[in-house]
Amino acid sequence: MDITQYKKTVLVTTDRVQIVYMLYEGALNHLKIARKKIENGDMISKGQHFSKATLIISELSNVLDMEKGGEISRNLRSLYEYVLQRLLYANLNNDIKAIEDSERVIETLKSGWKEMMEGIKQKQPDNRVRVGA
Repeated sequence: MDITQYKKTVLVTTDRVQIVYMLYEGALNHLKIARKKIENGDMISKGQHFSKATLIISELSNVLDMEKGGEISRNLRSLYEYVLQRLLYANLNNDIKAIEDSERVIETLKSGWKEMMEGIKQKQPDNRVRVGA
């Protein structure tokens, strides 16, 4: 199985909440790398990592169901727009503070999704085989 097929299999078998959580982790990872690239003066790589983080956040915004999601979707979209504005500013100005602003918002959202994942796991029945039961 090649890596592309593996990635597709992982996405199909992974819960949507976990996928969003993983996307937040990916965005944060690219921002961390972009910050290091700014510090090292590697502007080409910096731009590539900003681009990847921006694509992730844009996609998270684009898939929001504004009808079903109501106020939650509207609030998420506003947060994503704020993050995208800060990332654009950070990329154009090599501004570490703007990266930090974005990271704080994404970290907060990621934390909320982690709590949601843990809550879902607690509600799922325990399917383990018990010895001696």
